[in-house]
Amino acid sequence: MTRPALELTSKRAEIAEAALRIIETRGIAALTTSALAGELGVSSGAPFRHFANREEILEAVVLRVEERILTTFPPTTAPPLERILALLQARADMVGGSRGIGRLMFSEQFTLALPDIAAARLRSVVTRTQAFLLEALTEAQREGTVRTDLPPQALLAVVFGMLMHLVYSQAAGHGRAGDAADTCATLRTILQPPPAR
Repeated sequence: MTRPALELTSKRAEIAEAALRIIETRGIAALTTSALAGELGVSSGAPFRHFANREEILEAVVLRVEERILTTFPPTTAPPLERILALLQARADMVGGSRGIGRLMFSEQFTLALPDIAAARLRSVVTRTQAFLLEALTEAQREGTVRTDLPPQALLAVVFGMLMHLVYSQAAGHGRAGDAADTCATLRTILQPPPAR
């Protein structure tokens, strides 16, 4: 029988944030119970007053990451091309401000360590992002604000690839302040409809 999803209380969120700081500064391999207790300034057993085991701590980290990523989706009332560009900018800003999130998203080691329910949640964030972008691209094509000579799925591969590259650069610490703006400008050029003949 599958246990219910973990509820992210304020204390669990605090512990998850401490875990993210460890991942950001020391890497995923450094996320141990003793390192977490040290980051929180508590005894090594203290986190287990809020979690049954290490798997629940990892699940809380994913819940916190998911919660923060979902705040980067712009309102669906904005024009479709602006939604796409706003999403890229918001994700770059979020990962630039917390590189631990980006490191988690790109860490195979972390994914393998996750309980199944948490890994599924992380995958669902990617799926939701792709669906959001595809819907915006399809709508933009109907409006004529992006090129229509390629199917939306082909454009999605380009847009999502640029998003992943931007987030990866920020997570790896190679990003520059203007990267998101440059990426958005490049995307505008790639997506604009060809001139009428």
